[in-house]
Amino acid sequence: MTPRKTTRAARLSYDDRILLTAFLAGMPGASVALALLWTGEYSAKVQWTLTVLIVTLSCGFAFSLREKVTFPLQTLSNLLAALREGDYSIRGHRAKPDDALGEVMLEVNALGETLREQRLGALEATTLLRTVMAEIDVAVFAFDGESRLRLVNRTGERLLAQPGERIIGRSAEELGLGECLQGEPARTLERTFAGAAGRWGLRRTAFREKGLQHQLLVVSDLTRALRQEEFQAWQRLVRVLGHEINNSLTPIRSIAGSLDRLLTRDPQPGDWLEDMHRGLSVIGSRAEALARFTAAYAQLARLPHPRLETLDVGELVRHVVRLEPRMPVDLRTGPEARISGDRDQLEQLLINLLRNAVDAAIETSGAVEAGWQKAGAFVEVRIADRGPGLANTANLFVPFFTTKQGGSGIGLVLSRQIAEAHGGALTLENRSDGPGCEAKLRLPASTGEQLE
Repeated sequence: MTPRKTTRAARLSYDDRILLTAFLAGMPGASVALALLWTGEYSAKVQWTLTVLIVTLSCGFAFSLREKVTFPLQTLSNLLAALREGDYSIRGHRAKPDDALGEVMLEVNALGETLREQRLGALEATTLLRTVMAEIDVAVFAFDGESRLRLVNRTGERLLAQPGERIIGRSAEELGLGECLQGEPARTLERTFAGAAGRWGLRRTAFREKGLQHQLLVVSDLTRALRQEEFQAWQRLVRVLGHEINNSLTPIRSIAGSLDRLLTRDPQPGDWLEDMHRGLSVIGSRAEALARFTAAYAQLARLPHPRLETLDVGELVRHVVRLEPRMPVDLRTGPEARISGDRDQLEQLLINLLRNAVDAAIETSGAVEAGWQKAGAFVEVRIADRGPGLANTANLFVPFFTTKQGGSGIGLVLSRQIAEAHGGALTLENRSDGPGCEAKLRLPASTGEQLE
């Protein structure tokens, strides 16, 4: 490729081109005036005086025109340079909306005001982000594409037991975080870091900065939360156990004292043997109740892992409905649907729900209905009654809480555990279309393949 020839005019600057254009614009008139002046019958003094005047005016107007054109452009250049440097306080003066140059100035001023507001908002957002990162009780790390640390908050510094100035720029392997950048992006792990040890929740995600791939790593301490939950669980356990054991031991203690006083009486009453049998019978019945309570608690704690198989929802619901002998159940059939679950456990769950619904409906001579439907990726089984409804819905799934005479208080708890073990959920609430209660069991729909 041969180099292109450039003319002298093309090498002139913009200012020189404006000046040259101004000279060329005034040259015809000045040439005619000078020609008439020097061909006419004028004295030499007049000719030279007018010639100097014409040339001077022509040059003055040319330079003035160049100044008028280039000065606003220089002003705009300075304004744009200030915006590029981040100085949004400079504004162009004499910006009027009634001429082209004034409109350009107005737009540049508006651009400066917009950029100033955006920068102010960005600074406030950045300040808020830095404050949140500094105060939150989770460790936050940002790594670049080479797995080198680029950002860390105060909790992360404490986790690694080093100040940020010392660890910024070091690789994840050097910091002992290489394992955290591999594997599942969301998981829990047992780790010992330089500043702490325990069980940690890990979250990892990718983001881009200036077009380059980065990784954001968030490490949260689960030990404290787990200990608090464990402590609360122990409190609930002790409260329930203490309540039930006291309910059994109080009458046993009272009757044992009465029997002891009966045996030490002299002379003994004639019916003392009958009183002894009656007292021992009460003690035995309370001991059996306490044994049933502990057996129920053991059953609640030993729920086996479900053995999954492909089940037809319609067949399962129909089978459970046929097992209820006390009253007919209105069956609302739905579309064909299959789930993966443990037949025995799900049958027990549905039997518990249906039994509760029938018990409630019998109180008010109401009705019970059962059915199923598809809800996206889930199958929803519904059992509803026209009973009195629930007076207290806050403690439904609290172990050993029951509103039924002679109830154990573990049926709903076991049912919810079974539902959650199958990846589903169980809800129980009062009906919105009238009296009664409605139980909904949501389970993931199966693809039809046998699951191991």
